[in-house]
Amino acid sequence: MIKDIMKDPLFLAQKSTDATKADQQVVVDLLDTLRANLDHCVGMAANMIGVKKNIIVVAVGPFQFAMINPKITKKSGVFETAEGCLSLDGVRPCKRYKEIEVDYLDQDFNII
Repeated sequence: MIKDIMKDPLFLAQKSTDATKADQQVVVDLLDTLRANLDHCVGMAANMIGVKKNIIVVAVGPFQFAMINPKITKKSGVFETAEGCLSLDGVRPCKRYKEIEVDYLDQDFNII
């Protein structure tokens, strides 16, 4: 189900907890919400739909997929950029990396 976008900065700043199989519907809702916003969004976190769980979804070309309990294990090529967010107004500076490696669970909670 497509969810409303959370815009409360105090909520968005709160720490999330690891997801479990009981959070499967959150994954579905997050993917639905990403797909509804693909014209101006390439990724979302669960807190953006009001759920404090470690779940993100990303769009890469024609594909959208979930990363549950993601952990960055390697990163290189830091650079400064600016980007927008559906939850926050305007564009903000941020650090990104040219390459990252991530361990995560897929939508079926299989280790990737």
